[in-house]
Amino acid sequence: MTPEQFKTIAPTLPHQPGVYKYYDAGSTIIYIGKAKDLRKRVSSYFNKTFTGYKTHELVQRIHRIEFTIVGSEQDALFLENALIKQHQPKFNIDLKDDKTYPYIVIRKEPFPRVFLTRRKINDGSEYLGPFTSVARVRELLVLIKQHIPLRTCKLPLTPKNIAAKKFKVCLEYHLGNCMGPCAGLQTQEEYAEGLARIKQVLKGKLTDVVQHYKQTMQMHVEALQFEKAAMVKKKLDHLESYQSKSVIVSQRLGDLDVFALVKTNEVAYLNYLMVRSGTIVQTHNLQLTPKLDETEAEVLAFGIAAVRQNFNSDATEIVVPFAVEYAEENVTVVEPKAGEKKKLLELGFQNVEYFMQELRRKTLLHISTKTESQHVEILEQLQDLLQLPHLPLHIECFDNSNFQGSYPVSAMVCFKNGVPSKGDYRKFNVKTVEGINDFATMKEAVGRRYKRLCSNGEPLPQLVVIDGGKGQLSAAMEAIVELNIQGQMTLVGLAKNVEELFFTGDTESIKLPWSSPALKLLRQMRDEVHRFGITFHREQRSRGTFANELEQIPGVGKATATALLKKFKSVKKIQQTPAAALIEAVGQHKANTILAYFESKTPKA
Repeated sequence: MTPEQFKTIAPTLPHQPGVYKYYDAGSTIIYIGKAKDLRKRVSSYFNKTFTGYKTHELVQRIHRIEFTIVGSEQDALFLENALIKQHQPKFNIDLKDDKTYPYIVIRKEPFPRVFLTRRKINDGSEYLGPFTSVARVRELLVLIKQHIPLRTCKLPLTPKNIAAKKFKVCLEYHLGNCMGPCAGLQTQEEYAEGLARIKQVLKGKLTDVVQHYKQTMQMHVEALQFEKAAMVKKKLDHLESYQSKSVIVSQRLGDLDVFALVKTNEVAYLNYLMVRSGTIVQTHNLQLTPKLDETEAEVLAFGIAAVRQNFNSDATEIVVPFAVEYAEENVTVVEPKAGEKKKLLELGFQNVEYFMQELRRKTLLHISTKTESQHVEILEQLQDLLQLPHLPLHIECFDNSNFQGSYPVSAMVCFKNGVPSKGDYRKFNVKTVEGINDFATMKEAVGRRYKRLCSNGEPLPQLVVIDGGKGQLSAAMEAIVELNIQGQMTLVGLAKNVEELFFTGDTESIKLPWSSPALKLLRQMRDEVHRFGITFHREQRSRGTFANELEQIPGVGKATATALLKKFKSVKKIQQTPAAALIEAVGQHKANTILAYFESKTPKA
């Protein structure tokens, strides 16, 4: 569209706030923008000379213009953000972010349940979040379960069903995790009080909840109900412990959104700190790619709008490093020059710098890393394909290794949240099996592993992968049955080569889609347990070979052989060691014996 062509439609544009859309000749939206005066803003594209090639290219491609009038500049801001997210026009700023976020939903139903979800749907339920860390969400849910009794069942708790006494209390009631609304033991009003405290906890506002428990504890003490007071004190300690893990800046600050931006020639990097009641409750980094000649202020304004909408932020104060136009009612934009808000900005810039360095390092190393959100998506796919009862956040994989019938060992690798947890890897020297018996070796390793976890009260994995066929899987299951923990986790066998999956007792195997991320994760685990097991087996084989040769010498036992290897590192070096050094290490008598042994093995000229 030429400036002359635009002049014919310019009078039709109103002097009102709104959103405008530019279409190309193929009726594809190529740009969406907002304006407090539509005619002035759109006219500016055709009334000035642009120095940037990209903006000039945009104007050349405009074939048709559409606009939507809204009631205020704030409405224009929100509509622009929603339309950009929906259409993703070619010339708008590209915001690279996680695909999905976890939410905590308070379900719309009598005596609402509270649980984690990634699907936000318009069902009338209340969604709190989103949260940038799945681990933090799960930690919050554990905290809630410990301190605020809520139901977890799916029973239809309508007033009619409760009055008819259709339900009885379950184990959760007897454990103190639920107050029994199903049996009429808790009213809607009492339940709503608990939900109100949950909302405060999820928004990082623990002060009021802590104060509530302090008052409750004092009330029990005054009534000489010391056992109840002790229970409340325990909850109070847990809450304060959780609160101490958060970064507390200053309770005087209240609720803030802090944004730090660094813009290079091609890309901008943004850090967001969500501060609630003076505590940093969330932090998030974003990468934005400007497509036209946007200034730093324009990029920052776009980032603020997108982040605040994505995170449902209700903070009435925004802290920024430089002046920015941001149209949202009852929201103050602050540029601090000193004090605690300035320190928060500096912290934001430190996060931006680290984020930039990490991205550059990964680019140089050609590392394609997955976000925490993407790892969870893969685990959800694995759960769906294998029809697992629980999300497999904790997976363990076992494999055996031996060499021509000698030195049989087993290895186990552990993946948590979809990534290796190397501190939880385990090696097993076979103790009860004589000779080569792959099935018995697998049974011993699995039995020892989960006997130890049960004895220590440690959590069991949701999924156990046995590298091998039906025989190894059956042997592993025998160990599980003997420990009486069947049903507490799922065991699958991963057949070699063809990569089939077997469940105990099934005659038919399962073949996952060849290119599916779930199967790639299982392959990664299998390759990792192979690597770990073979490395361990080589170590054991080397130690065994060295020790056996030394121990063949009459008068040299295992302890002496181990001490010599530790000092001289190898048999060859021991053989080359001067007599004086050998005498100093093991004494005159044993040194003479060892020297005589090596001399007898030396070929005579």
